[in-house]
Formats: sequence, C-alpha cells, structure tokens
Amino acid sequence: MNFTRWSARLPGTQRRAAARTESAVSPDRRGDGSVPAARAERSADGPPVPAVDVLPARDVLDRVPALVALVHGPDHRIGYVNDAYTTAFGTRPTGVPARDALPELAELGLLPLLDQVLRSGRSRTLKSRKAVDGRSYTFTCTPVAEDGDRDAGVLVFATDVTDHAEAAERLRASERRQRETAVTLQRSLLPQELEQPDDLRIAATYQPGGTEAAVGGDWYDVITLGGGRTALVIGDVMGRGVRAAAVMGQLRTAVRAYARLDLPPHEVLQLLDGLAAEIDANQIATCVYAIHDPNEGRLVYASAGHLPILVRDENGVVSRADEPTGPPLGTGGWMHSSGCVALGPGATAVLYTDGLVERRDADLDEGIAALEGALAGATGTPQVVCDRLVRSAGVTADHDDDVAVLVLQHPARTGPDGDLFRNAALELLGGVEAAPRARAFASGVLTSWRFPAELHDLGVLATSELVANSLQHGIPPMRLRLRRTDRRLIIEVTDGDDHLPRRRRAEPGDESGRGIAIVATIASSWGCRRTPGGGKAVWCEFVLPKE
Repeated sequence: MNFTRWSARLPGTQRRAAARTESAVSPDRRGDGSVPAARAERSADGPPVPAVDVLPARDVLDRVPALVALVHGPDHRIGYVNDAYTTAFGTRPTGVPARDALPELAELGLLPLLDQVLRSGRSRTLKSRKAVDGRSYTFTCTPVAEDGDRDAGVLVFATDVTDHAEAAERLRASERRQRETAVTLQRSLLPQELEQPDDLRIAATYQPGGTEAAVGGDWYDVITLGGGRTALVIGDVMGRGVRAAAVMGQLRTAVRAYARLDLPPHEVLQLLDGLAAEIDANQIATCVYAIHDPNEGRLVYASAGHLPILVRDENGVVSRADEPTGPPLGTGGWMHSSGCVALGPGATAVLYTDGLVERRDADLDEGIAALEGALAGATGTPQVVCDRLVRSAGVTADHDDDVAVLVLQHPARTGPDGDLFRNAALELLGGVEAAPRARAFASGVLTSWRFPAELHDLGVLATSELVANSLQHGIPPMRLRLRRTDRRLIIEVTDGDDHLPRRRRAEPGDESGRGIAIVATIASSWGCRRTPGGGKAVWCEFVLPKE
C-alpha cells in the first residue's frame, strides 16, 4: 500500500496544494488580500518552523488519540489503521475486506454507511455507538478521492465519547427516576377506586404521557353527596413534572372538602379559584365540577376554562355543554356561573382533558368533533365506552400528553331492575294536620315497597321528625320525597327557608332541638343543602339490609 498516494487525497490536501501552486505562479498577488499557503519560514530569532503541508500524514495519524482506519474500493479493503485503532481492537491486516477484517464495524452497522459515502462522495457521521471493547465512539466517514476513481477510499475517524455517553446515560436515568416519581405521585393522588353511586354507572382512565413527556397534572374524581346526588370533577393543571402533580393533589383534596359543603358548582369553582392563586400564583388549572341529581334528570355544572362536556342521549344524539365557561382557576377576578344539561335515563356523559383531543397538526375543534363522532358510535358499559374513546383518539403508550377520561351513564332501568328504583312525593299543605298526613303517606309507601318492619318504623320516625322540623322552622312550599334504590332508602324534605339546620345538644329542659339529633342517630347518614331556587333540602339515608 502506497500511503503517500492516499495522503495526497486526504480532506483539504488538494485545496492546500492548489493554493501553493497558485502562489508559486503569481507571487505578485500576495498584496490582493489572499492568504498564502503555509510554508517553512525562518524566524528572526530561531530555526525554521516546518509547515503543515510537509509533515508526514502517517506520523500524524499514528499519534492522534482518535481511531483512524483507511479503506478503499467497493469491498472496503483495509489500507491503514493507526496505533489507537490497533490498541482498541487489535492488529488488522491490510488488503483484507472490512467485512472480514473489521468485524467491529460490521456489528455497528458501519459497512452500509461506507457504501453510501462512496456513492455520494459526502461525509457521514454515526454518533455515540458502543463498540465491542465497551467504549462509545462517534464515527465520521469521509471520502478521500475524486468521484469515479476505481480505488476511491473512505477515511474512518472514530472519537472516543465514552465519558459523554455515560454522562448522558446518567442524565437519562435521573430523568427516568424523576418521571417515575411523578407518575407514582400522580397515580397515588388519583382515586384508587371510584365511588359507584346507586343511580350512575361510572368508569375512568388515566394515561400518562410517553417516556419523552413529563407527567402532567390531570385528575378526576367522583364524590357521593348523599340524598342520591353525585359530584363529578375533572381538571388539568398547566405544567409538567412533580410540581404539577403536587398542585393537582392539593386541588383535588380541596374539591372533596368543598363538595362536603354541598354548594352549587359555580360556588365550588369560586372557592377553588382563590385557593389556586394561593397555592402558586404562576400556576393555573382548568376544571369542570358537575352535580347529578337523579330526581331532576340533569347535570348541573360549572367550567373554569375546561373543554365542554359531551352528552349522548338515549337516542344516540351527541351534544356539547358549551356554556357557561369562565377562565381557568388561579386567574382571579371572575364570577363563575352554573349551567345544566339533560342527563336522563339512557344518557351517557363524557368528561375529558385536552390530551384526548388536542393535536399539534389539527385544530382543537376538529379533535372535539372527532370525539363526538366516536361517542355517537360507542355503546356498552362505561368502561367499554371509555376504552373505545381512547383508542379512537389514537392514544398510545408514547403519547405526548396526559389523558384523563371520565364516563358516566344514567341507565334506563326496566323490568325487575326498575322495581328497585322508585320515587314517591307529597306536597305538604295545611297546618298541624300536615305532619300526620306525611306519616301516613310514608307508612303506606314503605309498606308497598315491602321493607322490613324495623326499617319501616325507622323510616316513618325519620319522616315525622324532618317534616316537624320543616313545619316549625321553614316556610312554604314544602315537599316530602321518598326514594329507594337497590342499596338505600332516601327521605328528603324541602321548604322555602334557606336557613340550614344543625345538630345540637338539647338540655333536659329544652322543648325543641332533638329532631335532627334523633334523625342523625337512627339514620345511616344525613345532611342539608340550599336549593338553587331558594330554600333548603334536609335529607337522611338508610342502608337497606342485604338479602
């Protein structure tokens, strides 16, 4: 192998040779701004310094710490390997094809790259590949001859980047640990098991973003309020990582606390708005809070900058609950308001976060419209509907954003199942005779529902105390409502006065104050709330005995 022939074709050699030739032919052009080729010059105070052009290329390549190999021809026969290459992979015979003599390059998939360099005449780089010696290298392959030369070759230059690769791997491992911590925190803050109200069937799913995406602050929750009513909430904290998950956990805890006050949806969001600003003034969140009352057959909701609820009625028609929508939580200065959408028997509602419908290459409305189409054709249980919606949106394990979906159905009950869900109501008119009439009405209804004698008597007693309390402290209109489900008996009395009763300890000489205490003692639970049109509702529940 005549290495001198090859050294004349190394990158940059031809350009420098041309510069020397031009300088020799036209020495008078040095004053026109051109840069002369490097050459040996005698310093005024020392011996002549050799120019780069006269240095032996082989001596230079033998001394560089990088790995260098020179191959030529279509089968990449070895022309030269430097000392660093020999130290890393052992002695390599010259004149032997690279496929046989350089197995380390074949394992790294470098041989096709050599073919590509020969064909194109352009350099190619393969970054950070781990070789058989356990070190990581970045390979640069450069052509060293003119196109069309039968003996055209490729110079393989490998730089040891093991330290950089190990540092990058440590960084990736740290990021994976942080992401796993955020995912664990996120999942631990979400409900481990959804509450299942008597009158609704509910399913939910949470899909974290892919490995390249930091965990977000999506959350959902289902809260039974008592009296047959259920609160449903879904939200999304803007931002990524552990901080977003921590803010989400605080907001979810606050929502559950505010829900126990049994406030209208817009008042809950008003409280959350102030709390979000206190938690982190730089963090905002979107949220939908909704309440379902089976007696009213509707979903009352309020939205803080969140995506619209989708509802499919019993006939398969899908509609959006677009209004009213306020700004996200944490912005302040906005009075939220509540709206409502019908959710009768046979209807399905879907609450979701933007990861389900938002795509970088499409408009958000297009994503919501696609979800509407998927919901129109999705039938089955809430879990089946939930899974179908996620699949139709193309959500996979490497999705670039978190996804949370909450599906609820108000089933249409018929036949024997329908007999387990009954309602009865009585308008409380008149004066003192209203109480005995309410007791007789409750006794007749509970007897027709074939409750055990003990539960019948407790129900009549609770009805008597609630009605007496309303007659004494409330104002018309007054109404008694009895409701049974497959798991409980619910007794509720409403009136026009918005003063909420409270349980208190009555002294032996007191003539009043024992009604609510009696109800709280004999019932499984009790509560009260203000009604939207003014007034209040006081209720209690009895868990039905298991047959």
